[in-house]
Amino acid sequence: MYLTKTPNFIRKSFPNFIWNVPSNHKDIYLTFDDGPIAEVTPFVLNALESYEAKATFFCVGENIESNPEIFEKIKSDGHGIGSHSHNHLSGWTTDNMKYVSNVKKAADLSDSILFRPPYGRIKPSQAKTIGKDLKIIMWDVLSGDFDPQVDAEKCYQNVIQNTIPGSIIVFHDSQKSFSVLKEVLPRVLEYYSSRGFNFCSITPECLTSLN
Repeated sequence: MYLTKTPNFIRKSFPNFIWNVPSNHKDIYLTFDDGPIAEVTPFVLNALESYEAKATFFCVGENIESNPEIFEKIKSDGHGIGSHSHNHLSGWTTDNMKYVSNVKKAADLSDSILFRPPYGRIKPSQAKTIGKDLKIIMWDVLSGDFDPQVDAEKCYQNVIQNTIPGSIIVFHDSQKSFSVLKEVLPRVLEYYSSRGFNFCSITPECLTSLN
């Protein structure tokens, strides 16, 4: 069970998390979780380049270690970087000390203060410790590309029906999501490009005004 659009009451319940980046401009923030992955992440990078779009990649530490050249390509292309734990752990089912250690290991590898909890699942006690050093980045639009019950058209509609200026949108550069992602991402890029939107990366600097 998950929500495509994050309700306001959830955002207000966790005010120290970043859910969107409010803007007076037509800026949106595409994000990609779980990579870097061979074939999938290069596809995403090529699609983004075709539209001169920037995005943010929340990378799993062990995938950085397995695919260092793809990770370097993400950085050299000028995209934002965040971490996504070292082994894609759920905070709800992981001991606090183990979870925090795993998150910090990935943060060191990614050299980023941006962190997205896998599955969006993190205990308040874990968030309190991790939040001392890292910015916890959530989302307000979940594409559903990971869901085998969601086809490409539904995924596309999830995005275009719920995205507004400042939205943080979640996709996944994973093998599990690739069959849907490869159809949807070019359509999303075309849809918003044709309407004058900017595709921006999340950086610590752009979050300064939210503090």
